[in-house]
Amino acid sequence: FKEIFKRKYSLFMKKLLVTSIFCFSSLFTVAQSGYEITINLKNAPDTLAYLTYYQFDKTLIKDTCTNIENGKIVFKGKGKLDKGIYSLVSQAKSIYFDFFIDDNTQKLELKTEASPNIGKELTALNSPLENDFFSYVQYINQQNKDFQTYKQTVKLVTKKDTLALNSRQKEIEKSINDFEEKFIADHKGTYIADVMNLKSEKLLKDIPKASNGRPDSIQVYNYYRKHYWDNVDFKDDGVIRNPFFNTKIKRYFESVVVMHPDSISVEIDRIMNKTKPGSLTYKLLLAHFTYTYETTKIMGFDKVFVHMSDNYFKTGKANGIYDDEDVVQKIIKRADKLKPLLIGATAQDLFMIRAEDFPKMKAMGFEDAKNSEEMTNVYYKNVDQVSKMYVKLSDVKADYTVLLFWDVDCGHCQKEIPVLLEQYNELLKEKKDIKVFSVYMQHEGDKYLKYIDEHKLPWINVYDGAHYNNAVEKYDVYSTPVTYILDKNKVIKAKRIDANQLKTIINAIEYESKKGK
Repeated sequence: FKEIFKRKYSLFMKKLLVTSIFCFSSLFTVAQSGYEITINLKNAPDTLAYLTYYQFDKTLIKDTCTNIENGKIVFKGKGKLDKGIYSLVSQAKSIYFDFFIDDNTQKLELKTEASPNIGKELTALNSPLENDFFSYVQYINQQNKDFQTYKQTVKLVTKKDTLALNSRQKEIEKSINDFEEKFIADHKGTYIADVMNLKSEKLLKDIPKASNGRPDSIQVYNYYRKHYWDNVDFKDDGVIRNPFFNTKIKRYFESVVVMHPDSISVEIDRIMNKTKPGSLTYKLLLAHFTYTYETTKIMGFDKVFVHMSDNYFKTGKANGIYDDEDVVQKIIKRADKLKPLLIGATAQDLFMIRAEDFPKMKAMGFEDAKNSEEMTNVYYKNVDQVSKMYVKLSDVKADYTVLLFWDVDCGHCQKEIPVLLEQYNELLKEKKDIKVFSVYMQHEGDKYLKYIDEHKLPWINVYDGAHYNNAVEKYDVYSTPVTYILDKNKVIKAKRIDANQLKTIINAIEYESKKGK
């Protein structure tokens, strides 16, 4: 499913990627039906060039010029270009420079030289606003160059040297921030001001002191979070064609929002409510959030993926997002499978057979059944006896139950089981009330019993001898080993952990439990 989803997601983003090396440069004016961009690139070595644009985390090709004469590059089309940041990309697919397009900038003429100093030489012949922006780019480049020059002259031998370098860096950062604030204010109402607004950081300037006399970091954080999206219009699709947007979104959900699935879900809804349903921004953000939290490696954050399914896909709010509508149903099906397995859910019961009862099950004919019909006949023929042999997960009495799914022949399992056994024994020495409900996922009973005996596994060693449980589907065991940690009420507290994490997680659960009392 992940590969299907990933492939459809890539198709949705439109197809062709080019190298995204950000050099940021240029703006233009004049609105016409159709577009015409003329670039006189003196000394250009290329015979063709690309017009590309940013879209969320991708750079896509919009147009190609295959007839470059004396460095003259022309991109021309009948339809209007969508508002966004565009780039002139060389034949070797490296960016010469960037520029912006909005409703009033469809006809442009630029000139420059294809040299290392292209930022200094780049000039717009029909857009004063663009030249203002070039001045900004030149200023930023000069500030960075000055800092690098200064950095090379400083020998970081003493603490004083380091403090001096840090102080110089802060000075430059403040200078750039002040310059950007003035640029945004002077060009308020223009698309390029919106772009720069998304780039700029909203920081609290006059930081008050906390009770300990130090800068109040809580107020700094609260201000930053409250003003993070100031003046960002999510209803304008131009925001999604901004090279700063993807970084801004990622930083918000990775560093600004409280890292808890419920908090993440609330913020996703808040962001989605700012967009226009059915717009490009809406579609790309919905696809991004869904894919991000379906494939997340952070334990417990699959709850966000389930939230996306319940609130957007099941309600029809995701209709039309994917070319293949089957993807929507696959997402719903996947989320429904994960819902009973979320952190905080009560573990689904299992009816297993002890490993030592394998000979009895074999004698009944369970291992000889060739198809589901024969298996059903064997089961009902022996149902009374089998029912007395069941070992139920819900009957395990312990403060902590480790629910382990594994296979004797699994290479990774062979490495993990000894580690898990070692951690289990150490927890017993610490007087922890813990048991392992060890589920063998195959039916080669002799091999299973031999492994148990050779490795002296003192656990509740079981397998699905009556073919009753379908643990693969019930517990999403698409590979082995898979480990869940349950509390005394069989509530899932952790899942899909590595064996060497067992002690740490058990201790963390105990700490949180004591803290909550």
